[in-house]
Amino acid sequence: MNRTLRVAATILAAILAATVGLANPAWAASYSAPLRTAVAALPVATEVRTGYSRDLFPHWIDADGDRCNTRNEVLLAEAVTAPTITGACTLSGGRWYSYYDNAYWTATGDVDIDHMVPLAEAWDSGARNWSTSRRQAYANDLGDSRSLVAVTDNVNQSKGDQDPATWMPSYSSARCRYVNEWVATKTRWRLTVDTAEKNALTSLANSCSNVTISVTYAY
Repeated sequence: MNRTLRVAATILAAILAATVGLANPAWAASYSAPLRTAVAALPVATEVRTGYSRDLFPHWIDADGDRCNTRNEVLLAEAVTAPTITGACTLSGGRWYSYYDNAYWTATGDVDIDHMVPLAEAWDSGARNWSTSRRQAYANDLGDSRSLVAVTDNVNQSKGDQDPATWMPSYSSARCRYVNEWVATKTRWRLTVDTAEKNALTSLANSCSNVTISVTYAY
């Protein structure tokens, strides 16, 4: 290729790259913005529950084949006192802190692993259009520590599939962290919010420090 053709090819490639970047700005690898900006950026859409089943989000899997499934991986990561591991990843002797209600637990049976954005809420907010493999990745997301959190079992059950418009942690000091993690998870997985949820998040964020929310997008 002569010099003129090489220059022309370089210019064309630059134009195409710029065009692609302008056409698909949302497909960057990561996102970082102040909390209130991140809330404002969440796209609003009507939620659709039709067709939802928890079975459409396969969990808890053992992704790395070490005999510890996702639930136990979170328990190991979040333990304030490390448990002993025996057999096929049986955990004992650990201690866990549930920030939703400012409580400590030493029995794994007293702790649930909460999907920060519940599976049903994720379905309503866009996951209904995903492949099963992507829903499995969502349900077992160990790539961001905010996606899954160890909390008191009955607190998790009281939350159910509710969003921040209808449920927030009872422990008031936990609420800004909860908002941050909810917004980060919705942003990471490119999920929408409904109008009531957006209004609640906006109001809550206005009463919290405007910290930076940084995520790596899940693909």
